[in-house]
Amino acid sequence: MHITPGHNRQVSKPILDPCCGGRMFYFDKDNPHVLFCDSRAGLFRMTEPGRVFDVSPDMIADVTSLPFSDGSFWHIILDPPQLTSCSDLSDMKIHYGKLQKPWEPFIKAAFDECWRVLKVNGTLIFKWNEHDIKLQRVLDCIGRRPIYGQKNTRNAKTHWLCFFKGEGGGP
Repeated sequence: MHITPGHNRQVSKPILDPCCGGRMFYFDKDNPHVLFCDSRAGLFRMTEPGRVFDVSPDMIADVTSLPFSDGSFWHIILDPPQLTSCSDLSDMKIHYGKLQKPWEPFIKAAFDECWRVLKVNGTLIFKWNEHDIKLQRVLDCIGRRPIYGQKNTRNAKTHWLCFFKGEGGGP
């Protein structure tokens, strides 16, 4: 389903994943509580012959301009594109997307838009891999601090952070 931008769409699911891609970290890729969105859909050919990557969102939507009313979701999982150095023809880009430079306006807009559609007393889980950009630079860009998350990534570069939207919209 393709949805045109507008901030008035009502939803019946409590959880939003606005950059679902191939739903790779889900135990249940068809969880009925999650509205899966992405800016693309289709079967993408991988470099290994015969392999494809399936991106099948419930809805096509731009994470920087979501078609939902303010405060529509209790829980949001934000796993935006994080790479800047991969080839446009690489499997990495197919799987994870690629940020354009400068990357800061996109990341700030994506986070702010997810924050807008998050209900008060809702949680936003933010996934970030430091392959190309350090987490601290991203946190400085979005201007919000998580309440908890994975602080030590000595053996891995992926962070999982939890943000809580309190009364008044702040952390």
